Order: sequence, then structure tokens, then C-alpha cells
Amino acid sequence: MRSRAVLAGIVLMAASAAPALGADPRYPDWPCPQAKVPEISIAAVWSGPAIDDVGTSWKDDAKIAELVAKLAARRIPLEQAQKDISDFLTGTAEEKTRKGKLLFAGLFDTLNAQRTSVMNGLERVMRKQREAVEKVRGDTIALQEMQSSATRDEAKIEELGNQLNWETRIFEDRRRVMKFVCEVPTAIDQRLFALAREIQQDME
Repeated sequence: MRSRAVLAGIVLMAASAAPALGADPRYPDWPCPQAKVPEISIAAVWSGPAIDDVGTSWKDDAKIAELVAKLAARRIPLEQAQKDISDFLTGTAEEKTRKGKLLFAGLFDTLNAQRTSVMNGLERVMRKQREAVEKVRGDTIALQEMQSSATRDEAKIEELGNQLNWETRIFEDRRRVMKFVCEVPTAIDQRLFALAREIQQDME
């Protein structure tokens, strides 16, 4: 009975370890129902002055680099971040434009890097999930063989059964975490869009 239950669990694990049907074949390890967009495009979030001349020079301004780090942190409420932007973008129109471009460039670079890190982590976990399915499948077969053996070793059967329970629990814990983390790239997109809009409004 226990072996049949474990086998049923393997079927469910295998199903939840595989990407959804219709997933983009370019990203076979992408586990989320949301389509994978590897990077945010500048045009999708910014309609202000071109930042081609900025590059990574925002890092050379300690005040801007510090503000970028603060605004990019999702623990900072969006309303507070927008107020910080408004307080920072002061001065002449030329000064506002210079500071606004640097600030946006810093946020774009930083939040894009955050997205990439999160998505790479999700794909690493997905690969671990597939490995876990294979491990559970192998251990289940071994357990069945032990249980059907003429010379049953109850201690080893119990040990392997406990190991299978632990492996299944880890798999389920990862699955729950992945479901939550799948929402993070979208949250980063939305934060960058909102902050970019605030910068453009305060530059005007």
C-alpha cells in the first residue's frame, strides 16, 4: 500500500516538475506559468530622454548609486521610493535631466540584474526538482524490491521509507517556494515602470 502511494506521489511530482504545456521551448527549465522575458527593454518602461550617453556612469556618483540601491530594494514601499525621487530631482531643468537620466539608468541596470538573478535561481531549482523526481523513483523501486524480498530487512525498509518521505517533503517545499518566487520578476517589472514614470514626471 505504501509503495503504491509513493508511486502515485512520483507521478504527481513528475507532473509538477515539468513546465506547463505550451511553454516556450527556448526555455525548457522555466517553471512559471508567466512567459519568460529574459530582460526588460528600455522602451517598455521609459519614454524620457535617451540614456545612450549615460552607460554605467551613474555608479561614479556616490549619491545616485546610494539612492539607486535604496529605491531598487523591494522592502522600501513604492510610495516612499516615489517621494525620494521627487525630493532628489530638484534644480534647473538641465540638472533635473542629468540626475533623472543617471537615476533611471542605475535603476534599469540594477532591477534588470535582480530579475536575471531570480530567474536563474528558478531554473536552477527546476533542474533540482527533476533530479529529485528521478531520485525518488529510484528509491521507490529499491523499496519495492526490499519489501518483496524473501529475506526482508525491516530496519532498512523503514530507513528507506523515511528517506523517501523526507525527499518528497523537500520537493513539495521547493514547489511551494517556486510558486511564490514566480511572481517576483513581474513585481520587479512593475516597480521599475512605476519608478521610471515618477522620474519622468519629476524631470518635467
